[in-house]
Amino acid sequence: MSTSAEPAPAVLRPVGYADPVAQHLIEAVQQEYVVRYGGRDAAVVDPAEFSPPQGLFLVAEVDGVPAGCGGWRVHERRAEGSAVELKRMYVEPAFRRRGLAALLLTELERTAAAAGHRQLLLNSGDRQPEALALYERAGYVPVPGYGIYADSPEAVFLGKELVDGEPSEGQEDAWAS
Repeated sequence: MSTSAEPAPAVLRPVGYADPVAQHLIEAVQQEYVVRYGGRDAAVVDPAEFSPPQGLFLVAEVDGVPAGCGGWRVHERRAEGSAVELKRMYVEPAFRRRGLAALLLTELERTAAAAGHRQLLLNSGDRQPEALALYERAGYVPVPGYGIYADSPEAVFLGKELVDGEPSEGQEDAWAS
């Protein structure tokens, strides 16, 4: 008999970007940006961009409690396969350091690849060392800047090639995190 309490497993479920639970978590991430950068993310987001087949938005719940979120949307269509952009990755403070962000990232990568996309791009910031460490562990590398933050000295742009619906090397372990 184990005396240590195991964390409850996370359940990931797709929701619309405008879903009330998603909006609660998106507002939390916006407030995180206010604390870290002094303002909200000004990038324009159309909720329809996160609806299949052009996008996906996931909410992570632990024991029915909203714990995190993230999504992808088409960024650029190319002849060799489209690129998607990761947006609104967030884990509530009470659920951090449990591998939930890695779980979300792995599923977002898998679903984007399964939908036929070949590259995942993201824009983070230099005041989010936890996120940058996650992306580095997951194999993301620097890419050219894009969008409204392309020339911002605080912005960090990363990308990763996706492989036909399978987690890329090293990501299969994220499920156990």
